[in-house]
Amino acid sequence: MDDLKNILDEFSFKGELKRCEAFGSGHINMTYIVTYNDNNSISHYIVQKVNTNVFKNIDALMENIFAVTSFLREKIKLNSGDPERETLNFIKTKDGAKYCKSADGNCYRAYRFVDRSKSYDSVDSAELFKKSAVAFGRFQKYLSDFPAETLHETIPNFHNTIWRFENEFIPAVQSDIKGRAKSCSREIDFVMKRKEDCSLLVNLIKQGKLPIRVTHNDTKLNNVIFDEDSDDAICVIDLDTVMPGLALYDFGDSIRFGANTCAEDEPDTSKVKINLDYFKAYAAGFLSEAGDSFNAYEIENLAFSAKLMTLECGMRFLTDYLNGDTYFRTDYPEHNLVRARNQFALVADMESHMEEMKNIISTL
Repeated sequence: MDDLKNILDEFSFKGELKRCEAFGSGHINMTYIVTYNDNNSISHYIVQKVNTNVFKNIDALMENIFAVTSFLREKIKLNSGDPERETLNFIKTKDGAKYCKSADGNCYRAYRFVDRSKSYDSVDSAELFKKSAVAFGRFQKYLSDFPAETLHETIPNFHNTIWRFENEFIPAVQSDIKGRAKSCSREIDFVMKRKEDCSLLVNLIKQGKLPIRVTHNDTKLNNVIFDEDSDDAICVIDLDTVMPGLALYDFGDSIRFGANTCAEDEPDTSKVKINLDYFKAYAAGFLSEAGDSFNAYEIENLAFSAKLMTLECGMRFLTDYLNGDTYFRTDYPEHNLVRARNQFALVADMESHMEEMKNIISTL
């Protein structure tokens, strides 16, 4: 086991170490908050052991993060903001490296903790959802002229839905290694009937109609931190999946996660609906910041992107169920199938409200 004190000594922290504690509720990286006292000035830092089983190319990952956060700091300064609070500030090691490696081969990184901040795990109001949208929209706006092609694609084909359909879903159906296909034939058919949807955005990229941008790719509410006093969203965090992609992916996945009337593993699909008030609130917040940087094709496909990201997620749950639950953590044998059914119910409800969703976008 690594000696954490030795790890901390690798970084350029100021002052005397006073406290080091486990922090947060993340399931991928191991996170600590450390406190230093520098001449009676207290500073807090976050130190993380990166899960290199999930993120195999740590150099590419950290290069992406440093490039994006450096760019954001300059944009925030130009907009008279506070770069110490409005983006993550990573700290290099004493040797000038972006992370350090322990004797056991584990990789650690560090950044300044944003003081007087808080986070939320669930979307409890349209107002809160809109505030998170403002943060993700500003993230898109500030990075709209960042050369996305210079970033590493740390997870290839992450939101290439047609690739997932052809290279993951179809092989899982055909091999049926756990003999489960018969029990989910309706769900398989649901995906099959929407194959054309899977390729729509990819085709628009090929036609040069959708620009490749910097995308966050994990736009959940708890990846935004809020000011403790004003309750305004101030900073987007968890940048491990930052890479080239479509702004539509970030918008669509936010709606999939936050505008579902139920948790994504609610087994009673009759309860699963798209909350149009939440959809409108998020779209308004997101476009208030990012809208001027988007082209007509991006605006036109915002509502569709919510359906596509939900379909893709459901397809991934179903693929994992067919493969024997090797990717997503499950609590019971049919957990992934329940999740897939939930997502497909949301897709169906979005389809029945698609014109309303498009009209909402057009009025903003």
